[in-house]
Amino acid sequence: MTPSSAGTPAGGGEQRPAREEQGPAPGRFAWLFAAVWLVYLISPLRRAWTAAATPLPLRVLAVAALVGFAAGFCWFFAWFRRRRLVGAPPAPTAVWRVLGAGLLLLVLAASGAGEESLAGLVYIGVAAVMTLPLRQSAVVVAGVVALITVLPRVVPGWTPQDGVVPGLLLGCLAAFGVGQVITRNAELLRAREQLVDLAVTRERARLARDVHDILGHSLTVITVKTELAGRLLEAAPGSPALDRVRAEVADVERLAREALADVRATASGMRSVSLTGELAAARRALDAAGIAADLPSAVDVVPARHRELFAWTLREGVTNVVRHSGARRCTVRLTADCVEVRDDGRGHDSTGDDGSGLAGLRSRAQAAGARVETGRSPEGGFLLRVVAEPAAVGSSA
Repeated sequence: MTPSSAGTPAGGGEQRPAREEQGPAPGRFAWLFAAVWLVYLISPLRRAWTAAATPLPLRVLAVAALVGFAAGFCWFFAWFRRRRLVGAPPAPTAVWRVLGAGLLLLVLAASGAGEESLAGLVYIGVAAVMTLPLRQSAVVVAGVVALITVLPRVVPGWTPQDGVVPGLLLGCLAAFGVGQVITRNAELLRAREQLVDLAVTRERARLARDVHDILGHSLTVITVKTELAGRLLEAAPGSPALDRVRAEVADVERLAREALADVRATASGMRSVSLTGELAAARRALDAAGIAADLPSAVDVVPARHRELFAWTLREGVTNVVRHSGARRCTVRLTADCVEVRDDGRGHDSTGDDGSGLAGLRSRAQAAGARVETGRSPEGGFLLRVVAEPAAVGSSA
């Protein structure tokens, strides 16, 4: 039951390394929780190893299949929990492939364990309930119940295993509860990270404002007074001492101007946009405009190097929707290398595509090695998409 492709965890916060760079992945000991429940595979393992009437190669194959199934179940549970905690749960297609691999292992185990191998179907049902959408998991559970009920009655030499069905249903119910707990914990974790990011962003903006207001004002006054002193000295009679004073005053003026420029640059850099903050601002703006918002709940999936560019994209896209679109609904989608803002409003011509906002966004995207795409959305409105190239290593300034 080992997944064919686990993917990589999403990136971390904007001011800290991505989650996978902070240390061991979350949920790294989750397999221990899954291993506790493997006790129900002891019976088929014993049957496979002690079935004297079964040829030795088939018994070895059955034992190997059951051991592989047990290891795969532990791996799958830990993989699923890790993906859920980082906000990137596995796609249903990947889960179906894993369930198919587990079912194949049970078929191999049946060659030596007989009807006892049906106990493994409980794990198939539990895995489906925890990882698939409700309707799909219900189909899997119904199919597993049918297999447990029908197979022993049609396979020669097998005895009915109806006692497994109550355990299967009870296990699936417990797994559904555990899955809901994992989901809620992941949502709480992402919400806490968002609050931390917002608090950091607000503090940076406050500090930048204070630095600019305090030092900027003082340096401006110094610059003005130095200019005045220079003009007064120019009007005075020339002498070697005055020439030295003029040089020193000119040097002070130059240093004051450079310091003022540095303060302004520092304050501007500290007020850089935050993707988490822009998501919160977008929700407020759309709500105030009476536009339904379909926004992602977290930004973990976006690598840190793309977040500033995606934040500018979100700001520009949502501003256009609020000001020009006349839309009733705005949808934002985030992936590791793409951000998309679309609406169901008046369409391409209503958004001011030739305005300075999108022109500035194109410049930022070009500097970051990304591209801007615009067009008609599936809902009939305007679509703004920025796609970051894999080779892009920085974000726009």
